[in-house]
Amino acid sequence: MQAAPIRRSVDLSAHPDLVVVYLGFRVTRWRGLLALIGLGRDIAGAVRARPDGLLAHETLLFGLNHVGMRQYWRDQESLERFTRSEPHRTWWRDFSRDAKGSGFWHEAYARGGMEAIYVGMPAPTGLGLFAPERAPDGAFLSSRQRLAA
Repeated sequence: MQAAPIRRSVDLSAHPDLVVVYLGFRVTRWRGLLALIGLGRDIAGAVRARPDGLLAHETLLFGLNHVGMRQYWRDQESLERFTRSEPHRTWWRDFSRDAKGSGFWHEAYARGGMEAIYVGMPAPTGLGLFAPERAPDGAFLSSRQRLAA
């Protein structure tokens, strides 16, 4: 007779401001494969540098042309500080100018809400599969603003 599987849970009381972020990169053209290889190397370096507030990082595979990651951040401030610093600032600037045959998305989950952005994705994914689309501009431009909405 087999033993029952061990059940476990976690105590998040020490992390009241935890933010969980899923990020995805989808190759939509052959050119996007080169972009993925370069970005993957850069992201690995950034994660090894352990930015302040990054608690954990996991790499995910959504499909043959769709990879991603899940990150756990101490709080929204830490995540924002990282996104406004190098190398993230340069990645986002460059991607915003030329997606290089790829699409990108992120979804953030915090106790105060959830938010998402999808750029150059050929089809809806994640929250976009069921929630109505809304342009990320004005009072809905930043992750913080979308979390508060």
